[in-house]
Amino acid sequence: MIPIKPQPEPIHFNKKVRLKGQKYLSKMGNSTIDAAAWKSHSYWRDILPDLHEAYSSICAYCAHWISPGTGDSTVEHFIPKSTNRNLAYEWSNYRLVCGTLNGRKSDRSILDPFTLQEGWFILDFPSLMIKPNPTLTLQEKALVRNTLDILQLNEDESFVKLRYKWLMDYCVGSTTYEYFKKHAPFTAYELERQGKLQNIKKIMSLD
Repeated sequence: MIPIKPQPEPIHFNKKVRLKGQKYLSKMGNSTIDAAAWKSHSYWRDILPDLHEAYSSICAYCAHWISPGTGDSTVEHFIPKSTNRNLAYEWSNYRLVCGTLNGRKSDRSILDPFTLQEGWFILDFPSLMIKPNPTLTLQEKALVRNTLDILQLNEDESFVKLRYKWLMDYCVGSTTYEYFKKHAPFTAYELERQGKLQNIKKIMSLD
């Protein structure tokens, strides 16, 4: 996970999402809204293409590219609807997230990439395991570990393999560094931050 700069809402967001959502919430009052009711009033789905454009199709939690139109991207409510329904139709509460990580996060609390400080998550080479920065306080390290545990970014082999794939494509020359950085910004950022761009092939036992 890396810090993400919040982008302004699209000019048509109010009409396509907020006004419809507020009308529905007003109608419901204090009545319980179950999963089926939310699904039938999920106006936020209409804004998914705008989230892709605003955030360069990068998953906010794993920091990897999500191919638009594949059905793997979702609008994640960072503050859950069950916690604050009034934010269900607010652009500022949306994160572009792959379906797997949206499901894992669910209603639980994790670090927010919108407010995250640089360098809290670091990537170990060559293991490609994500760890808390050793310079953090004990409390900050606990927050990083909690986020990693909930999202299973180390336990889930598919995410480790994804980091490995993008790194190897760059190392063997299948992609340019700019392409690599655009599609796997966290891995690329860590290479730069740790000063390992020049000797990454040796580190990954390719030389």
